[in-house]
This record gives sequence, structure tokens and C-alpha cells, in this order.
Amino acid sequence: MELGNILSLICVRGGVTFIVNDDPEIAKEVNADGVHLGQEDLKKWPLHKVRSILEKNKIIGISTHSLRQFTEAEASDCDYIAFGPIFGTKTKDYSIGTCDIEKIAASSKKPVVFIGGIDLENVGAVTRRGGKNIAVIRSIMHADDVEETVKAFKAKLNGNSRS
Repeated sequence: MELGNILSLICVRGGVTFIVNDDPEIAKEVNADGVHLGQEDLKKWPLHKVRSILEKNKIIGISTHSLRQFTEAEASDCDYIAFGPIFGTKTKDYSIGTCDIEKIAASSKKPVVFIGGIDLENVGAVTRRGGKNIAVIRSIMHADDVEETVKAFKAKLNGNSRS
């Protein structure tokens, strides 16, 4: 927990939202801004239970991997929805593709984060279909210049670069 408390403090000082993955009790203990739950996590941590653990102002996000799961999340008490994996990844053995992005982006009443295999080469396929929020891991973690890579993603998301 010590590392979690240190990360929480760093995020507060930097004005960065700190979301803990998978466990609302850890999120509470380290005073994170919220928790992100995958579909398997929801079996152990139903949203009503998570809301009772965390303070009212804390953020709860849910991962979805199909339109059915997305629709259920949209009707739930979560604050944002992750949808993916859009493209193939090293950690997921399937991908959803981009065909549902436009429908989801246009109809969702909650913020949607598109995730999974997104890189500088294919991010345009997400943004052209209305995706405004993305989650990226591998492209940034393996970048030669992390700062420049993040700037390039921001430019593409803001429409300041060809996608």
C-alpha cells in the first residue's frame, strides 16, 4: 500500500486523476480518485457494493467488450465506460474492430474510452469514427521518446495532425 499512497500523492501534486485497477478497497485505502473494474471484477464487486465502499465523489469505470456489455454499463451507475480491445494486443487474444465506435460515441451519455492496440498508425481509425478518448499502453511504454509520442497522440486527438 505504501507505493499506492506515494502514487496518490504524486498524482494530487501533479493534478492527475489516479484510478486504481480492479479493487475498490485498495482504491479507498490509497485515497485514489476512483477504480476501474473489468467484467470479471464485477462478479466480485457489483457496482452497488463498490459505491458503498468508496466515497460518493469517487469515479467508477467499467470495461466492456461487446455492445451488450456496453449497453448494460450505460444503464448502470458507473461514471465512464471503456470499450475494446479495438485492435489486437499482446494481452488479449481477440479484437472488436472499429465498426461500433461511431454508434457508441454518438449515443453514449457517459464518457467512453476506446482501448486496445491503439497506436499512432491506427488512432485515426478511432478518431474518424468519433472516438474522442483513448487509452494507450504499449505505444507509450515502448516509445523511444515518451514525451514526443504523447504529444503526437494529443495532436491526433485534437485534430492537429493527419490521422
